[in-house]
Amino acid sequence: MYYKIGERIETFEPKSFDNIPFQYIAVISSEEWINSNRKFNMGIEWDFNFDEITSTGAEVNIDSLTGTFCIPSRESFSEKYYKFAFALDEKGIVFVDDEGFASKIIERIAKTKKYINPCLEKFIYDFLESIIHRDYKILEKFELKLDAMEEEILNGENEDSIKELSEVRSNIRDLRIHYAQLLDLSQELEENENEFFSENNERYFHLVCQRVQTLYDMTTSLAEYTTQIRDLNQAQIDIKQNKIMTILTVITSIFMPLTLIAGWYGMNFVYMPEFQSPIAYPIVIAVSVLIVIVSLIFFKKKKWL
Repeated sequence: MYYKIGERIETFEPKSFDNIPFQYIAVISSEEWINSNRKFNMGIEWDFNFDEITSTGAEVNIDSLTGTFCIPSRESFSEKYYKFAFALDEKGIVFVDDEGFASKIIERIAKTKKYINPCLEKFIYDFLESIIHRDYKILEKFELKLDAMEEEILNGENEDSIKELSEVRSNIRDLRIHYAQLLDLSQELEENENEFFSENNERYFHLVCQRVQTLYDMTTSLAEYTTQIRDLNQAQIDIKQNKIMTILTVITSIFMPLTLIAGWYGMNFVYMPEFQSPIAYPIVIAVSVLIVIVSLIFFKKKKWL
């Protein structure tokens, strides 16, 4: 598909790309790029493999700027990535996309955007903005989910929270890496090393940089929050373990003197006088009960119970 950048983004059928009086957008397959990339007159021999695309970034060439996009799916962050490539110069931008992801974004822009001052810079701004336009809400949902996990941990209902926390932490990490790469790409465009863009329009790339930087900072903050929640969970586990050890210590301390009495009178020496006394048994019972009561009062005062 070929698009004209005018008051609106509209499709057109080019006969040649030599003297087009307007800037253009092209979306082609990798096979089309291999067979017909020379018609765009960008002066590059650019070979790539979609399977080898692992990041978002740009590279400055003599007569063009090339790069790749590797965008995590917002529905399954670590499982699916949308991969495509691009090449641009002052005349227009070519997307090499076998999955149709770039086409969907362009069609959305064509339906919703109207330009007062049509230019390639404004389109690229809208394209990058479309990639991240839902992310503020996504990060807000992550924050609410983390708040709920923290509340569950404080209430002792953290059996499933840790697994969920690990998934959220992984998703936030993937987004943070994505934003860092988008930030580098936006800065590369803003630098305008090849002077493809008008100085007056470089502000669009600066705006993208600011928005991506905000998202990057938000994911950094959320990543730190997940660490705090993990530490809080470990602290709660330690508190529970300490309580269990305290109870076991108290029980052991109470029964140690009782064990001593049982062991003492279990020796069965012939000349133990208590064996001959009719009140010996009640006295031992009373002493044992007294030991238990005194121990419980002592541990209560020490706030061990």
